[in-house]
Amino acid sequence: MDGMSRLHRNLAASIAAPIRRWVLDAFPRGQSGIEYDVPLGDPGLFGPDSVTWRVHAEFPGMLAGGLCALMLQVLHPRALAGVYEHSSFRDDLVGRLRRTTAFVAGTTYAPRVEAEKLIARVDAIHARVRGVLADGSAYAADDPELLTWVHVTEAYGFLEGCRRYCRDMSEAMIDRYYDEARRVAEALGARDVPASQAQVHAYFEHVRPQLRVDARSREVLAVLGAIRLPVPMAGVSRDLFLGAGAALLPAWACELLGRTPLQRMGDSAAARALHALAPLFRAALPDGVAPRACRRVGMEPEILNEWPVQSAADTP
Repeated sequence: MDGMSRLHRNLAASIAAPIRRWVLDAFPRGQSGIEYDVPLGDPGLFGPDSVTWRVHAEFPGMLAGGLCALMLQVLHPRALAGVYEHSSFRDDLVGRLRRTTAFVAGTTYAPRVEAEKLIARVDAIHARVRGVLADGSAYAADDPELLTWVHVTEAYGFLEGCRRYCRDMSEAMIDRYYDEARRVAEALGARDVPASQAQVHAYFEHVRPQLRVDARSREVLAVLGAIRLPVPMAGVSRDLFLGAGAALLPAWACELLGRTPLQRMGDSAAARALHALAPLFRAALPDGVAPRACRRVGMEPEILNEWPVQSAADTP
């Protein structure tokens, strides 16, 4: 039995090594300039007892969830206009993903001052993004309603990516994640941000009449579908994450996006594959910003493998 266990460990290590190279090629480290190691004891905006630290530590769930969020975001005409008219998504979608990844990682795990700097920087960028739609209605990236839409789609994607591919979560922990995650959105100016799973579902129902697919959204989705990530390795590719991201979409979004039965079958296959690979990603990436944040507050990274103890307020 011990020999078989050793064989399994060696096999896992041999697969984890190329996974690590793939991830670090796609999202190189050390380029954001964010300080994660000091000051000692600083818990940042969330801290080691948060559900957010655990959800955001799961790379497969975060990448698939982020892609799901992008698919949802292009359905909102005003949110889409900001991306379409004010970003370099056609030429640098990977760069945009990397910058978003750095923002999420920094606001999650960096000390409070660093997180607040990131929020102020994004707030300043949003203040410059504004325009007019073809129907004459104005849009602005710092519109509280749009900030809420972007936040909810991201929180939904990250949460669903974690619970579908990486970690089992109780209903109480799901609600706690939504309640925690809104801190960053509210700091950016979002208002009436959903704080539970039920509120997120109600929010989507409220916003759905505003959503649509048009030529612009199809163009952005086409660019997303052709995103240039590192050369695929066995079992890990752009298509794996795109399919797994699409598998997280609510049923109404799949219908609106016109995903065919064949595409949905592919999405389900990608979802099953990513679920199987998730433990290997965890083994391949033991030294990211989440472990650094744990050590900054005097805790070992293994704490991220444990869900926080439920408080009385969490208990049904």
